[in-house]
Amino acid sequence: MASQQDESRNWSGAEGLAIPAGLFIGIGVGMVIGNVAAGVMLGLGAGFLVMMLVRMVAR
Repeated sequence: MASQQDESRNWSGAEGLAIPAGLFIGIGVGMVIGNVAAGVMLGLGAGFLVMMLVRMVAR
């Protein structure tokens, strides 16, 4: 029973990193294409999407 709680805690840490990871990727892509604001918005959206998918898979 304790190991199941430990695994769920590990997943919650992974989903929390999806948004900052998406933002950093978006900033990098935005710098490459010359529009950082658009890259940040795309990265933020992608981060929320990945977080939602990780939560769905973790259930």
